[in-house]
Amino acid sequence: MPKVGVLGSLVWDEIHGRDPAAGVVEEWGGIAYALAGLDAHLPPEWEIVPLVKVGHDLAARAREFFGSLQRLRPGSRPIEVPARNNRVVLHYQSTERRTERMSGGVPPWTWEELGPMVRDLDALYLNFISGFELALGTAQALRQGFRKPSYADLHSLLLGMQADGIRMPRPLPDAPSWFGCFDVIQVNEEEMLLLGSDPLSVAAAMLGVGVTALIVTLGARGAVYVSGNVAGWQSGGRTQSQPIQTELIPAERVLESLDPTGCGDVFGGAVFSRLLAGGALPEAIAVGNRAAARNVAFRGASGLAQHLRGELVTP
Repeated sequence: MPKVGVLGSLVWDEIHGRDPAAGVVEEWGGIAYALAGLDAHLPPEWEIVPLVKVGHDLAARAREFFGSLQRLRPGSRPIEVPARNNRVVLHYQSTERRTERMSGGVPPWTWEELGPMVRDLDALYLNFISGFELALGTAQALRQGFRKPSYADLHSLLLGMQADGIRMPRPLPDAPSWFGCFDVIQVNEEEMLLLGSDPLSVAAAMLGVGVTALIVTLGARGAVYVSGNVAGWQSGGRTQSQPIQTELIPAERVLESLDPTGCGDVFGGAVFSRLLAGGALPEAIAVGNRAAARNVAFRGASGLAQHLRGELVTP
C-alpha cells in the first residue's frame, strides 16, 4: 500500500475563551488535527506513517490517541523522547484571533533520523506546529533525499517565541530557501502578509524555486490558490511549463460554530488527501473547505476523524 508520512508536533492544548460556559478545556492539538483530516479523507489504498516525537510525560496518552485512528500503518506509534511534551496555552479573543504560549522540549528532527524513515514513503505531509520540527538545513537535505510529493503548512515557521513562551508573528528568515523545500505550500492570510507586502510577488518567487502550488486560507471567505504544474507533480514530474492559474474557492457555510481550533490543519490534511487521489487542485481545496467547516462544528481532536467521516461520535 502507498504510504504518506505525517511530520509535526503533537501538542497538549489548554484552551481559554473558546466557550466561556465550558471554562478551560485541555485536549490534544497540533498535528492531531491534521492526522484526523488525513485519516478521514485519504484514498482507501493509502496508509499513514506518523513521524511524530512525543515527550515521555504524555507518551501513553499519545499512543492511546494514535490507536483511535483507522488509517495508520500497522505498528505505527509516536516516538517517545526523554523531554517534556510540547504544551500550548491558547486564549481566544474571537473566532479567528488568539494568543499562544508554548512550553516543552521535544527536539527537532535531524536528517540522520529522517533519512531512513522517509526512504519507503510515497508522499510527505509536514505541518510546522511548533516551528522547530526541522532546521532549514534538514529541510534542504529532505528535499534532496526525498523527491516524491510533499505538502507543507508553514504556520509556526512564521511565529517567533519570547522568553516567556508567547508566540509572536515574524517574517520568515531565509524564506526563499524554505520555499524551495516543498511542492505545495499552505499559509493563512496573516502569514502571507508576513512573507511580503505583494502577495503576487511572493507567489511568483515560490513558483520560481519549484513550488507547484501556493494555497492561502482566508477563514470565512475560503481559500485562494496560485498554481503552476500540480498535474505534473502528481505524475512525478516537476519540469513541465504550465500557465499560472489562480482562483478563490469559497468556504462552506458554517451552521454552528463550536470550535475554530485546528481548521487549517484539518483543511491541509483533506486537501493533500484529495491531491494524492489525483484530484484537481480546485476540487481538493473545496474538499478542504468542507472538512474545515465540519471541524468548526466539533470540539477537540479526539473523535474528530470519525466526525469528519460523518460517523456518530459519543461525547
